[in-house]
Amino acid sequence: MEGERKEAMTQDAMQQTADTEQLQEHTPPASEVETPAEENDLVARIEQLEAELAQMQDKFLRTAAELQNYRRRVEQEKRQLLDMGKALAIRPLLEVLDDLERSLEAARQAETQDPGMAYHKLREGVELVHQKFLDELARLGVQPIEAVGQPFDPALHEAMMQQPAPEGVTPGTVLQEVQKGYRIGERVLRHSRVVVAASPNGDSQA
Repeated sequence: MEGERKEAMTQDAMQQTADTEQLQEHTPPASEVETPAEENDLVARIEQLEAELAQMQDKFLRTAAELQNYRRRVEQEKRQLLDMGKALAIRPLLEVLDDLERSLEAARQAETQDPGMAYHKLREGVELVHQKFLDELARLGVQPIEAVGQPFDPALHEAMMQQPAPEGVTPGTVLQEVQKGYRIGERVLRHSRVVVAASPNGDSQA
């Protein structure tokens, strides 16, 4: 009986030891257990980060809106500058149109009296309008491109056809201007359409 009692006590002690060890395995160290103060700090940190994120999102939306408004202002200013440029270019041409209308009216009035006088007035008026138009183009910086007698230059001229070079004319020289070209500064507005002198053997110089 005494032996059985000791054996039972030994088994109970061993079971208690096992239970204690198992409990220790599932219980975190005291250093890893968060105190109420640490939990409060963690919550405060999370709230702070959320507030900073909200501020960043608000700043991003404001910046995007400002960029969109800036783009709209730029587009509006571009349209205004374009309209202003058109107005500055067209306004002087209205005076040319006025001169042309006056010349036509004078020719119509003279036609009832003397057809020859009507032709003279019309020609005189057209020449006046033509010169005034050229003056306005020059005022805007537009100049005709020299062509006849000049060496063919593909940057300035467009060859429409070739003809045998007359005696004394260097092949590749512009013989005739089919349509006048214009430039503003170094920029070509329209190439001169020209006829170019070809070499006697038919080699192209254009």
